[in-house]
Order: sequence, then structure tokens, then C-alpha cells
Amino acid sequence: MFGLLRLPILLAIAFIVGVFFERSNQREACEGVGQWRSGLCVTEGSNE
Repeated sequence: MFGLLRLPILLAIAFIVGVFFERSNQREACEGVGQWRSGLCVTEGSNE
């Protein structure tokens, strides 16, 4: 019975950790090309 409750809880935790991990990677990648503002990478210049 506990296994049925544990699986969705662990999946939710793994998903949330993955989201934060990926956001961190995107922020680091943005530092070289622009500025991170309100969760978005903003670059100055042309829109190509």
C-alpha cells in the first residue's frame, strides 16, 4: 500500500528537481549571450 503512495510522490519530487536543474542550466547558458530577466534570456541587438 505504501508503495502506491510513494511512487507519485517520488515522481513529483524528481520532476520538480529536474525543472529547477534545467532552469539553472539555461541561466548559465544565457550569461554568455544576454541577461536573465524574469525567467527569460534577453539579448540586445538584432532579432535573428
